Amino acid sequence: MITFKRKVALKIAMVSLALASIASPLAWYISRLNAEKGIVSFAMEESHRVLMHRRDSQRIDMDAEKSARTLVGGLFEIAEIYDSNGIKLAEAMTAEGQLLEHEIHHHAPPSYQDSMYESFNLSADRWVLQVFTPLREGNGNLAGYFEGTRLVPAWQKKQILVDSLTVALMVGLASLLCGGVLFPVVIRLSSETQRKTQELLESHISMMEALGRAIAKRDSITGAHNYRVAWVSAILAETLGIKGDRMQALITGSFLHDTGKIGIPDAILLKPAKLTEDEMKVMRTHVTIGEEIISGSGWLDGAREVVAGHHEKWDGSGYPRGLAGEAIPLVARIFAIVDVFDALCSKRPYKNPLPLTEVMDILQKGSGTHFDPKLLKVFSSIASKVYETTVHASEAEMRALMKKMVRRHFGN
Repeated sequence: MITFKRKVALKIAMVSLALASIASPLAWYISRLNAEKGIVSFAMEESHRVLMHRRDSQRIDMDAEKSARTLVGGLFEIAEIYDSNGIKLAEAMTAEGQLLEHEIHHHAPPSYQDSMYESFNLSADRWVLQVFTPLREGNGNLAGYFEGTRLVPAWQKKQILVDSLTVALMVGLASLLCGGVLFPVVIRLSSETQRKTQELLESHISMMEALGRAIAKRDSITGAHNYRVAWVSAILAETLGIKGDRMQALITGSFLHDTGKIGIPDAILLKPAKLTEDEMKVMRTHVTIGEEIISGSGWLDGAREVVAGHHEKWDGSGYPRGLAGEAIPLVARIFAIVDVFDALCSKRPYKNPLPLTEVMDILQKGSGTHFDPKLLKVFSSIASKVYETTVHASEAEMRALMKKMVRRHFGN
């Protein structure tokens, strides 16, 4: 759970940092743009107020020079006034404006209908705003045009920068705080989900064990057999690097491999003597019966490959489908080795257990005919270990080992 919390914390932190890295520059840009628009709006309003604040009888060409001089020095470095035909009536500029005049772009006579502005940098420390606004009389008729060029002063640039950075930092901090608030919520929800999942898993395992015990009660084997073959199969699969869904399918399939024996009559299933050919045909139907029982059972569907294929043989002489080689599912090939191994190592009503050396000799004779030779070679390397663990283990001990295996491969 600690590892999970660290993973969640890391992922939330990464997402929060990503959001902050995206949102902060965006917030800075929007804040700067709003400040820029604020400057322009104020300049437009002020210029319009100065230029249009006259007696109703005056026209815009009267006192144009005076109005232009009024607007430079405070708001603008360059102020230009045009009549309604786009003819320049007056122009005034500061000393700084005279320098700007040679650097800024000159355009054709004005003819626009709506206010607009341009923002650009002449150099790293020279930020210029140009305002273009039509001047209208009280009745809405076009009276002329005003164009002003403002060099944004250092103090204003600094204020905009500080304000923009403040907004950006606040947005970034908010993103990080949201991540911090979300962490305990995600952990709580995840813990609840994990608890529910674990409860569901436990109910599934209980159902699997109940079905396995029912099979063992009807057969001549003990319940420990199902735990042993499932555990040993999982050990072999781990050695082969198998995990995830395939491992889960192998474990459930190994535990329920003989489910179909529920449908075999006691006279055949429990017969102490050798079965006749007709009885053997009936016995072999347990594979098909078992496949039918688990099919459509939700999470047990994965067990189908083992249940349906654990009596197939490498050379194609097995049943019920006569599959050969790698056409036999890998999990079924793994289980086939383990099932025979456990049968030879265990005491049955009709036989005593065999020593490990004799068991391995029998298995080797089946290499390439009954068993996948590559898998058998891998199993031979771990046979001594699993034999020592399982040969004298009680059902309770094997159940405990199997529970650990289930938690390892089914748990969250």
